Amino acid sequence: MKRLSLFLALVLLAVVPQTASAQQRPNFLVIQCDDLGYGDLECYGHPSIKTPHLNKLASQGVRFTSCYSAAPVCSPSRAGLVTGQTPTQVGIYDWIPPGSPMHVQATEHTVPKLLKEAGYHTGLFGKWHCNGMFNSPKQPQPGDLGFEYWFATQNNASPSHEKPVNFVRNGEKVGPTNDFSCQVVANETSQWLEAIKADGKPFFALVTFHEPHEPIASPESLIKTYPDADKRGEALYYANVTNMDRAVGSLMETLDKLGLADSTLVLFTSDNGPETLNRYGNAWRSHGSPGPLRGMKLHIYEGGIRVPGIARFPGKLEAGTESDVPVCSLDILPTFCELAGAKVPADAKLDGTSLVGLINGEPVQRSKPLFWHYYRAYHDAKVAVRDGDWKLVALWDQGEVKPGAAYQKGDYSKIRDAKFKTFELYNLTEDIAETNDVSANHPEIVSKLKKALLDKYEEATAGAPDWYAEAK
Repeated sequence: MKRLSLFLALVLLAVVPQTASAQQRPNFLVIQCDDLGYGDLECYGHPSIKTPHLNKLASQGVRFTSCYSAAPVCSPSRAGLVTGQTPTQVGIYDWIPPGSPMHVQATEHTVPKLLKEAGYHTGLFGKWHCNGMFNSPKQPQPGDLGFEYWFATQNNASPSHEKPVNFVRNGEKVGPTNDFSCQVVANETSQWLEAIKADGKPFFALVTFHEPHEPIASPESLIKTYPDADKRGEALYYANVTNMDRAVGSLMETLDKLGLADSTLVLFTSDNGPETLNRYGNAWRSHGSPGPLRGMKLHIYEGGIRVPGIARFPGKLEAGTESDVPVCSLDILPTFCELAGAKVPADAKLDGTSLVGLINGEPVQRSKPLFWHYYRAYHDAKVAVRDGDWKLVALWDQGEVKPGAAYQKGDYSKIRDAKFKTFELYNLTEDIAETNDVSANHPEIVSKLKKALLDKYEEATAGAPDWYAEAK
């Protein structure tokens, strides 16, 4: 496979003037999986899982090897994608259980809001997980955050991926379905694309598959294609990823059938690193792989935040190329808005960076390093920044906070008052597995990144809401 810097790849993007007509502006299709690990795809080196449709997508576009989610856990990651902000800054500190007061507020600027205002159709299909009171007037719903059409669940497909019963369409409960979740979601997306095509307006579709998050269910016909997967649940997991791959293939077929493939920027990614058997003592279905990375879901190390990333834009991004320039889901809002000619309000506190400026011959210039925070991350490593090759990880002194337990009363003060006692430095180009802390060898880099990390932490937590105080 040819290697191509992001600079050279995005130089090939078509220049989209700010005054472009609706017909000239690109469509956007973002496909986000749930708990799909960096090493879970065939085109990212998995030795067993077959993903022919994603292999093909990668051969038609750019495969990113340093693609990041906004957080190592689901709700914060999703909030970061739709707002372009560090999740802590918008008050999404952890995964959101049903009934939680935590939610993305209606006052936030979001990708669907800004694109809708610019004349785009906007649709959400799959897992939402950006509020606790789903389909209730007590909290903003997908429609309040810019999606003119939404077909979603609050969290996971229930009772499993097979024939889920908990979808809601534009506020109305759907009831039982008759397929696997990824097919249900892909079919709904395809029907919506067919329905909106006639008026010629561009679209933004956010497709958020439940796969391969627990509780996992997969077609028996696909499970049988992995006879050598001898661990309990291993073939089930592998088949789950392959079934999701089939759903991606059906979406690409829809774009082809409707004549939309050449005008649509497709981005495939995951919300965070993989769930694995390491977390649950009685787990048997989660066989996700972080590949060569350290950690997994809920880790601030690379295995928790570095994810697959594939972008296709026929005729604009050179096919079959690869980029190791760091990109993040936080970059989606400014990039899409610039391509669409959509105005980003002056008061938007974005942490992402538009990548479109590269078409003018300049490399990505971030005003601040990429930043991650998850106060319930495994061990004491709770915050990190990446700037170029370097990643600084901060360890805090708040004591043990149980990973995965969700935001609770009393947690806000731990987040607000956190102090960081130790810093680890890694050169990710030389040490992708983060095995060699070189902080003692580079005090000047530690000093620079430490200031950036602490400044951003203070900024992110300064106005972040205390949900339980506000709920009184």
